[in-house]
Amino acid sequence: MSRKARVLIVLVIIEAFLAGIWWYLARYGMANPDRVTSDFQSVVGQTMGMAMGGLLGIGIVLVLVAARNDRKAAQDKTRA
Repeated sequence: MSRKARVLIVLVIIEAFLAGIWWYLARYGMANPDRVTSDFQSVVGQTMGMAMGGLLGIGIVLVLVAARNDRKAAQDKTRA
């Protein structure tokens, strides 16, 4: 399995995990309005959106680096 594929699989798993946390917190806020502050939903949305967006941004860079490393490994393999 290529490095690029491994990075993509890990990113999808982590993003799904973060989406699950976001879903849980959103449902918790709706089910327990007396236990959370009035701006709970917006704070959760901003925080989780920033976390997922930041990870996606870093993930794009990691995928590009992994693809470059795959190309270098393939070239080195044909030379040797």
